[in-house]
Amino acid sequence: MPDAVCDIGLIGLAVMGQNLVLNMNDHGYKVAVFNRTVSKVDDFVANEAKGTQVVGAHSMQELASLLKRPRRVMLMVKAGDTVDQMIDHMLPYLEPGDIVIDGGNSLFTDSNRRTKALAEKGILFIGTGVSGGEEGARFGPSIMPGGNPAAWPHVKPIFQAISAKVEDGTPCCDWVGEDGAGHYVKMVHNGIEYGDMQLICEAYDLLQRGLGLSADELHEVFTEWNTGELDSFLIEISSHIFAKKDDDGQPLVNKILDTAGQKGTGKWTVISSLDLGQPVTLIGESVFARCLSALKSERVEASKILQGPAAKTLDVDRKAFIEDVRRALYSSKIISYAQGYMLLRAAAKENGWNLNMGGIALMWRGGCIIRSRFLGKIKEAFDKNPALENLLLDSFFSGALNQYQASWRKAVAHAVELGVPTPAFSTALAFFDGYRTGRLPANLLQAQRDYFGAHTYERVDKPRGEFFHTNWTGRGGRVSSSTYNA
Repeated sequence: MPDAVCDIGLIGLAVMGQNLVLNMNDHGYKVAVFNRTVSKVDDFVANEAKGTQVVGAHSMQELASLLKRPRRVMLMVKAGDTVDQMIDHMLPYLEPGDIVIDGGNSLFTDSNRRTKALAEKGILFIGTGVSGGEEGARFGPSIMPGGNPAAWPHVKPIFQAISAKVEDGTPCCDWVGEDGAGHYVKMVHNGIEYGDMQLICEAYDLLQRGLGLSADELHEVFTEWNTGELDSFLIEISSHIFAKKDDDGQPLVNKILDTAGQKGTGKWTVISSLDLGQPVTLIGESVFARCLSALKSERVEASKILQGPAAKTLDVDRKAFIEDVRRALYSSKIISYAQGYMLLRAAAKENGWNLNMGGIALMWRGGCIIRSRFLGKIKEAFDKNPALENLLLDSFFSGALNQYQASWRKAVAHAVELGVPTPAFSTALAFFDGYRTGRLPANLLQAQRDYFGAHTYERVDKPRGEFFHTNWTGRGGRVSSSTYNA
């Protein structure tokens, strides 16, 4: 058998896997690779990995024999059953103390299960989020590891070496928490990514339809936005997209079909928010906006029947309108992140995870798709107050919202006037108004529930926890329903 000379093994040579291997190689780590389609191993070693220390393996057994102990094996394969199959195939060649790392976009409950099941066999499991796409994987992703804490010291040097770094050299990678905590944080990251992308699309739509801006003008606007507080990877790439021309010299963005795809992590975030009773409305609307975009043929038919406002561009000050949209985008972004952090806090409580909220913002500060200047402010907020209940209560974020809300309202009002759908802008504003309201109309809702179902209610003039039932019609009985909280 070959000598055990490799620092880590990686299974799955699709684009993310290949780039992580080359990244590890750049940082002095010797990597053994395996792929289910074995020809891909030889192809990778002969081409992309030519001249590197990368070693190809033609079986799971050979891969295991190449690894120093404790063996570290990273899976970069499709989430779901494939991960379980790969682990099952690898297990006969592992021994207690070895480490299995799942670097795919797995559902956190699967990572909870795998951590426990493998621990019973003496194997240490890490479920880690990896964000940054192809380029991030190659030159420095954001890495969010969770699972069995005993495994962390054995992978920390590799992960922190290959991850992105912020300005002071701090790696965008740290231990997140036990069981599925790493994949949960990655799931929320992806949900926030859905929100950021939808918000940017709504800003684009408003500027295009409200002011009639061309792709070249949009390129200029987004380029300027990227020099200020909206400075981020997604704003930057959007400015590049507007500048890209097709073969005939026309803007390529205008030729792309308006139906969006999704891989499921946004949906998982929304399902988790419902399970935990957290109003993560903006990510929810972003998922539904993609679903609506997929109904292309229905929308085309509906556009011939359902009438909106007469088509027009607004007679407004162009510079002021662009600034209103920018402020609406920034304010809505604050709401989205505040909601994402509400979900993280609730999940940590539910699962017994000790999540470092400021540390998560730092992990997202570089390498990942949602990297932005803005995340530094989140880190500062939690550094200032680690027990911060909600980002909106931090002086920086509350100050920004209080200052920008008039512009935000104008942008949403203009969208309504134009008939331009802005579900994410609108739901963010509705959440802001709901969250800052001391008394919501849920008193009437509770009265309705008690009227038709004897569900009881609390009173403002009595202590919390005391429940009352009224015989609203004079015909009802004295017995009330048992209560439960969703």
